Amino acid sequence: MSTDTITKTEGSEPRAKSIGKEVFANVKSYCAKPADVKPVWYIIDATDLIVGRLAVKIANILMGKHRPTYTPHVACGDCVIVINADKVRFSGKLMAHDTHSSFTKKMAVKEYQHYTGYPSGRKVVLGATIVQRKPTFFLSEAIRRMLPKNKLQAVMLGKLKLYAGDQHPHQAQQPQELKFADL
Repeated sequence: MSTDTITKTEGSEPRAKSIGKEVFANVKSYCAKPADVKPVWYIIDATDLIVGRLAVKIANILMGKHRPTYTPHVACGDCVIVINADKVRFSGKLMAHDTHSSFTKKMAVKEYQHYTGYPSGRKVVLGATIVQRKPTFFLSEAIRRMLPKNKLQAVMLGKLKLYAGDQHPHQAQQPQELKFADL
């Protein structure tokens, strides 16, 4: 007797003794294909929003988790334009700063590190220095760290456009405005 035979119990539908191809013949599941994905453009004003909370929402949109057709191995997310990315803030007590209006104590003591690849090549940069050098770094780094660590991360980050001011060159894409309360 075969292990893939179907048995019938009294008063019930036939069932398979083991998992075989015939059991999954009627299962319908959707798997998105890259050609089927049509990205939508969104624009977000990041003025005085907290970095981590905003980064979670943006990362979910870039991955496509807000769509019912989410597929983990396909870049099915949407494109996101973030204006005023230099005006994001960390939670914590506000401090006086000459260039950043929402500078907090947590920004001043936050450390970002990287390695040069040489022995003793650890470089540590404080958040107060980063605000002056590259003001959009806080948000871009937070979003990058929330995306999957695979080849799709570069594709998803390519759909993220960060701008320090309130101007952007993507009017032709007709982005839809997202309020933080809508996210």
